[in-house]
Amino acid sequence: MPRSLDWIPALDRPDLLAEPVAAALRSFGEGAGTARVAAIDPDVADTAAFCAAYGRSLDESANCVVLAAKRSGESVLAACVVLATTRADVNGLARRTLRARKASFAAMDVAVAASGMEHGGITPVGLPAGWPLLVDAAVVAAGDVVVGSGVRRSKLLLPGGLLAALPGATVLDGLGMPAA
Repeated sequence: MPRSLDWIPALDRPDLLAEPVAAALRSFGEGAGTARVAAIDPDVADTAAFCAAYGRSLDESANCVVLAAKRSGESVLAACVVLATTRADVNGLARRTLRARKASFAAMDVAVAASGMEHGGITPVGLPAGWPLLVDAAVVAAGDVVVGSGVRRSKLLLPGGLLAALPGATVLDGLGMPAA
């Protein structure tokens, strides 16, 4: 039997959010009211394990991955958000959109240090200023989606459209490719 989730307004439980996530939500004003948070077992924070443990579908969950894009000898960090049923087209659409010669997943320690969030909890909400944020159009169209909260001990539930309104966000058709 799946475990239950108690979704509450995210800003009512800032202890369940990484500080950059809480700060970003506070800056949304009334828009923050659409974001909900639920405590989870941190041992099942990875998307597939979370969905299995809590009876959620992969197509209502989204993953946020941090990329290192290299161009003109420098590396730029960016993030991609795709539905959990897909994988990010890192070496195709993401690389071209970022105008990079090469794009790859950022090293875990780099992603954690730069984002101020925990591995397994990195979310598009509260990413550092100036980071490009690539959001698959399918995430925006999905309605409410489950994403990380910046920490492994909780998840956010928010409208996919809210992700399209985040600073630095670009919505792209086809960013999420069928998982192999």
